[in-house]
Amino acid sequence: MKKRKTGVLLILIIMTAVICSHFDQTDSPSVESEEPKEEGETETEEESGEEDGGYLYPVIKEHKAEDGKVHSYLTGAKVDASIGNRRPIAVMIPNNSAAQPQYGISKAGVIYEACVEGRITRLMGIFEDFDDLNYIGPVRSSRDYYVYTALEYDAIYCHWGLAVPYVAELLNSDRVDNISQANKGVDIPTPIAFDRIARPGYATEFTGYLFIDRLKKGVEQRGYSWNYEDTFIPKFTFAADGTKADYEDMPDAAEIYPGKGDNKGGYGGIRAYFKYNEPDRLYYRFQHGGKHIDELDGRQLAVSNVVFQYCHGEVRDAHDYLAFGVHGEGKCIVFTNGKMIKGTWQRWDGDDSPAKYYDNNGNEIIFNQGKTWVCNIWQEYGEFVSVDANPVEF
Repeated sequence: MKKRKTGVLLILIIMTAVICSHFDQTDSPSVESEEPKEEGETETEEESGEEDGGYLYPVIKEHKAEDGKVHSYLTGAKVDASIGNRRPIAVMIPNNSAAQPQYGISKAGVIYEACVEGRITRLMGIFEDFDDLNYIGPVRSSRDYYVYTALEYDAIYCHWGLAVPYVAELLNSDRVDNISQANKGVDIPTPIAFDRIARPGYATEFTGYLFIDRLKKGVEQRGYSWNYEDTFIPKFTFAADGTKADYEDMPDAAEIYPGKGDNKGGYGGIRAYFKYNEPDRLYYRFQHGGKHIDELDGRQLAVSNVVFQYCHGEVRDAHDYLAFGVHGEGKCIVFTNGKMIKGTWQRWDGDDSPAKYYDNNGNEIIFNQGKTWVCNIWQEYGEFVSVDANPVEF
């Protein structure tokens, strides 16, 4: 069972110090509850001017069931309470061209993307609505910066394999509720949750999947709770029902590249970008020379919000294993409603606190309800970030 600790690996502490040297520290705004919360509830403030938190738009105030529905922590949309009150799962998913298509990824409320060795990206889907899926995958191996990101969502972390020298100690600690296939470096595996699916023509490494019914049995075997921790802090602040965070004074952004052209920051290797579609206010995902499709239904992936989160990165060894500073502070860009909001991300309070996003005036950025894609931008390759064919400058 996971216990709350706030320590991080020494290398990430060092990287945080590097990041901090480039940015002035500012205090994150605090949120106070007007009355005691019932078990399982958390609150954010409802905006009505500076007196009530200073949000630029009305926001979802509380996570409270009404007519069997709650606002999702991942998307802000109303979902069945049985879904919205349940901890999500974080699933490692390969993004190699040879692994496509992936199955079930469109059901993720949040997708996190970062560079791995070989200078391509790997995905981690954060799922709360997975009961109707038979399986998710293919599933691939763990890296520590993904684990630290999964902890932002209080997620049960699911993977098949790991970079042993850099992540085994973390995964085997009581800081992570870990569902792993039996692999070297895993002290207590949960193989019941995984199996292979025949994919003629695919490499074996792209045939392993997480099976949902077996996952639930594995969680029971490990004694993990499906309830959020009492100390859980939602990562995103969402616009209230019926409200659109339009950011009308911000620049337009219709075609966004986390790494355009030939570069080694991960996104050049997969040629990833998003196109904004104004009629439905969604960002459609493209990569590997075409649409990014979910094998589940053949539809293109699309999200309501995209985040570029700039992080200091380092190469760890001759195998090109990487490290990224996902604690501390850095630059960010949030794209929502066809607009581009520049600012900073801040994560100062340990592994179980989420990164929050602020504009250049210090206001917390409000996300529109819907799914979100977070791109970890290797800041040393930040020059390749492009919006509407123009490099982005801060």
